[in-house]
Amino acid sequence: MTDPSVGVDREPVVRVSTLELFFDLVFVFTVTQLTAVLAGHPDWAGAGRVVVLLLMIWWMYDGYAWLTNTVAPTDHVRRGLLLLGMFGFLMIALAVPGAYAGSGWVFGVGYFLVNAIHSGLLLRASPAAMRQLAPLNLLSAALVLGGSIVTGPWRTGLWVAAIAVMAVSPYLHPLSEWNISSAHFVERHGLIVIIALGESVVAIGAGAAGLDLTPARLGVAGLGLVLSFLLWWLYFGGDDVRAEHALDSVPSMRRGRTALHAFGWAHVPLLLGVVVFAAGVKKAVVYAGGHLYPAYALLLAGGVAIFLLGDVLFRYFLCIGPRRYRLIGAFAVLATVPIGLVSTVGQVAAVALLLAAVITLEAHRAPNPAATAH
Repeated sequence: MTDPSVGVDREPVVRVSTLELFFDLVFVFTVTQLTAVLAGHPDWAGAGRVVVLLLMIWWMYDGYAWLTNTVAPTDHVRRGLLLLGMFGFLMIALAVPGAYAGSGWVFGVGYFLVNAIHSGLLLRASPAAMRQLAPLNLLSAALVLGGSIVTGPWRTGLWVAAIAVMAVSPYLHPLSEWNISSAHFVERHGLIVIIALGESVVAIGAGAAGLDLTPARLGVAGLGLVLSFLLWWLYFGGDDVRAEHALDSVPSMRRGRTALHAFGWAHVPLLLGVVVFAAGVKKAVVYAGGHLYPAYALLLAGGVAIFLLGDVLFRYFLCIGPRRYRLIGAFAVLATVPIGLVSTVGQVAAVALLLAAVITLEAHRAPNPAATAH
């Protein structure tokens, strides 16, 4: 993540603007592209590449979320620069399928543009802050661009080095003076999760494209929609309000660090889980009338498991809500893989039942507000 700066001139921050939501829609196109890559290469090499690409893209995106939390896009110059940043993200998304091949240079140029626009917006807010941030921004962008020029292991090595710079940079500067608008911050990250979950519904449609709409395929599509709904329920379900209150209650000197951990680190597995799940459900629709290959069954269950683990981590950092049943559920869904090797419908239904059981158990064990009041 681009490191939040010290000494930025802060402005009043309102709720997420429609321009920011438009920006998020462009960013989430990368989720669709990453899903397609993983569905086409459901092996460890393909998964590794998806993780590397997602980490680079997410940390740069989250840098924009931090920036607009402080520098609202309220004037024409900022809006124009944000639009240019969207174009950079569009270049990145379009290049994702061939990022390790011929279109790698497009990925690198797009990333450099996104990074430069981010720095420009922050420079406009506080030139003094950029004296601290510019070297790390330039280094990470140069590593990504350099990696896009070379090939083979060198590309992966330079991109992993860029990720290391991005991950370390927030710890090289204090975050105590970063003014976090909790309402805006929680809403912005919640919107990106719900839009990403919407992409999993798109994956269902992509899987069914050009195929006969048999009863089995319609059944798997319906169950896939139920799974997306249950993942939405698990992340939200009133917890967005609790997350806002929890972040607001953190002392201002520690709020930036808490925000980094809960919304930076913890959201990586959340988004990765959506990507993996979407790739799995896409293939489940294709093979609805029979069984899944081991890789596809693992994608379906593994995506849900990764999402649950990310949600547990998110709740841990904010100290909100129950976590035990979600942790158990993350491992329980992996046990459905053998079912998928026999019946696609059976595995999708089993995963849905397990998620519903987690939600039911949490609701049953939740304290009664009326009893607590007495």
